[in-house]
Formats: sequence, C-alpha cells, structure tokens
Amino acid sequence: MKTPHVALDLFPEMPAVAADKPRRAKRATLPVGVAPDAIILEAMAQQLEAQGDFRVLRRLKPLLQWPGLPSGAVTRVVVLDTETTGLDQGKEKIIELALLRVDIDNASGLPVGEVQVYDGLEDPGRTIPPEVVALTGIRDADVKGQTLDASRVAELLIGVDLVIAHNAGFDRPFVEQRFAQFAELNWACSFADIAWKAQGLGSAKLESLAQAKGWFYDAHRAEMDCHALLAVLAQKLPNASHTGLAELLQAGRRPSYLLQASNAPFEAKDKLKARGYRWNAEQRVWQTRLGSDVERTAECDWLRENVYGQRLATVQVEVQDARVRYSNRPGLLTQQPL
Repeated sequence: MKTPHVALDLFPEMPAVAADKPRRAKRATLPVGVAPDAIILEAMAQQLEAQGDFRVLRRLKPLLQWPGLPSGAVTRVVVLDTETTGLDQGKEKIIELALLRVDIDNASGLPVGEVQVYDGLEDPGRTIPPEVVALTGIRDADVKGQTLDASRVAELLIGVDLVIAHNAGFDRPFVEQRFAQFAELNWACSFADIAWKAQGLGSAKLESLAQAKGWFYDAHRAEMDCHALLAVLAQKLPNASHTGLAELLQAGRRPSYLLQASNAPFEAKDKLKARGYRWNAEQRVWQTRLGSDVERTAECDWLRENVYGQRLATVQVEVQDARVRYSNRPGLLTQQPL
C-alpha cells in the first residue's frame, strides 16, 4: 500500500496561485482568516524556490487534528519531551514536561485524529542555572510554585502502547523518577532507533531534521519540540517507503542488544571508536547497541577478527526489550564466547 504524503504547509487551505502573477489573487477567493499579504509572500517564496538557488523555510505550525481515518488497527503513542535543570539524572530536576497523545494508523504509519496535549512546569526548588535559562527561556519566576499535574499525566498514559522521545536515554530516567507509570511502558527513541545517516541526513538533531523538511520552529521548549518531532516522524524516511513513526513502531516490538567488548586490548580503541562503540567510563568498557540478532552475530564475528584476534574472549550482551530500553534498569545479561 502506498503511504499517502503528509505536508504541513504554511497555509493548508490556500488555493493555487500562479507563481508569475502573484498579485492577481482576488480578495474574494482568499481563505477565511488569511491576509492578502500572506498569499503574496507565499507566492514569492515559491518563485524563489523555483529558481533552484534558494530554499525557503516555513514556520512549522502544530496540528491538533490529523486528517484521515485509520484503515485498521492503531497504536496509541505519547510523544514526550522534558526540560531540566541539568544533565545529571541523579541530581537535576524536571522544570517542564510535555506530552502529545495520538493514535498511529498501523497500515500507513500516519497520525490520525485528535492530538491530546499536556504541557506543565514544575518548581525544582532551586535556582535554574543561567545556561538553562539561556537555552529554554524558562526563569525562576515562571516555575515558582508550579507542580506537574500528576492526574493529567496519568490520564494521558491510559491505553498508551509506546512512548517516543528524541533522546529517550536522557528523558526516560528523569520521568520514571518523577512518575512511576512510565516504567511500565514500552519506549522508543527517534534519535537512536532510526539510522538517520543511512537515510542520507548528516545530523540527527531535531532542528536539523525539521529543516531538512523545510520547517523552522521555536526550539528548546518541550511542547513545541514534541510537535516538531511528531511532524518529522509523520514523513516518509528519505530512503524508505515508510514513515519514521512506522520505523519506531517496529523498533518498539523487537529486542535490541547492548554489547560490551569486555577486556578489549587497548590498541583496539581506535578501531572500536571508528566502528561506533562508545566508552562507558563508569564500567570502563567499550559498548555498542545493536538492533537485531543478525547484527549481534555479525558484530561478534567482527570483534573476533579485528579486536581479539586469536585470543580466547567472552563479551557481555544485554538483551533489552522496549520495557527496559533507555531506562536505568538492566535487561537480561548473557555472556557470549567468541
């Protein structure tokens, strides 16, 4: 089935306007609430883009009602983002939490129907660091006396099949510490669970992904980041026939593997780093995340030939499902002889 194209145009109801005669648009034919100047500006933008030497970004406008009806079963998801006082999950606090709850048509991978929204602030009980204020615009006066609405959060999580965050390894421990319900849900990470470089995109940062689709938005506030993420994921991946949401629904159904190259020789560090391994300073081990059992087998073969050579070695593999992935809780630990 061909997936229908989704576009968040600047003016979705705008009639077609000839690019070479933008000022002939008749006032009587304009959509209700759209100023004539906006029509002219859009026509000018289209003329610039038609030259081939220009690219015009449109402001991303959130959709609170996605068009269409599901053709069959749906998956209920929550798109989540947090703003916090810092990076240390053991010491820092949430100052803003945003949730978007929406149904995803399993057949098309597209959002359908109403988007339910929650965006709340919380007083961390301490001064917000200047660098966080500069990044988010959230000040002490904004959060003074504020508390996240636990009942509303719990309401939005009823019936949810999957939580999506763009950096789930950061967001999940924060929200699990604040709301225990999040530990009982499946999670997917739009940053880590989609191979954006393989899709021809140089950066997996959300702002860059949005710009690649022709949008800009006011970043680093939780609700707007959620709307931007949902919009990006509702598009087809550049080198695939399905949407980013469809890719994450699949990721939420399959296990992943955290492989640690235990006791890897020091001289292999450059090879491991080039391969995509990351150094876990706390456990003092190189590790990588693999998306399938086939990848796990192939990686063990690569380690045997390129890192350990003829040495007898055993690596640790942690099998993680979506219930524990990106949390601070361990999955099933196994030892894999090479």
